[in-house]
Amino acid sequence: MARDPDDTIDDKPMPLIEHLLELRTRLLWSLGAFLIAFAVCYYFSVQIYGFLARPLADILQHQGGGERRMIFTALYEAFFTYLKVGFFGAVFVSFPMWATQLWLFIAPGLYKSEKRTIAPFLIASPILFVAGAALAYYFIFPLAWRFFISFETPTGAGGLPVQLEAKVSEYLSLVMHMILAFGVAFQLPVALTLLTKVGIVSVDQLRRGRRYAVVGMFIAAAVLTPPDVISQVGLAVPLLALYELSIVASVWMNRPAKPKPPAKV
Repeated sequence: MARDPDDTIDDKPMPLIEHLLELRTRLLWSLGAFLIAFAVCYYFSVQIYGFLARPLADILQHQGGGERRMIFTALYEAFFTYLKVGFFGAVFVSFPMWATQLWLFIAPGLYKSEKRTIAPFLIASPILFVAGAALAYYFIFPLAWRFFISFETPTGAGGLPVQLEAKVSEYLSLVMHMILAFGVAFQLPVALTLLTKVGIVSVDQLRRGRRYAVVGMFIAAAVLTPPDVISQVGLAVPLLALYELSIVASVWMNRPAKPKPPAKV
């Protein structure tokens, strides 16, 4: 297939050592951005953890029943928990910088048509990740936490109450697992649209595979989320909607290009 003469590469030939030096520069910028973001996020780690714990705190406060608390059972647990908060926060905050550096490193070697193809995916991917994380935080967390806390009993076996005292490290692990699961799962339209763009699957195959997609979505939701129906359904249903969005996006991305008008003599 002949390539459009206007579809060129903007890069200029460079020796291998210059490519390696440029790669080192990109990595240093990315590392510097991560370290600065980590320092800032660790400084505000208590506030960030408070934000992550807010859905649970609101439910416990609404239920009343006296003063509630979160605990840590090892001397170093709280310290390492705040380190993890700083690390995860730094990854999210510095993502635009190292993604930009990666793009600046590989973009000069791409044809203009390839840049136009990749650009929508670069824009859609972080938006979909944030949308998935927001769905988990603002909708799934309150429902799931309320379900789990419903198993508290004023008087348990032997007359002792059964009450939640969540560990700070375990709560952070659960929250980050849920946020990452929803954020990564929401990359489904990007993955499927890219697969149809490169010809690995077709739009017709996606349409015919709807019934298998339904089963696959619920299996994926069962694997990625805690073992409760609320979290699993809360992930599976949006995934089904995103699957349909993937079909629409694939049709749009693979529409035939308009023929260029003949050049005037």
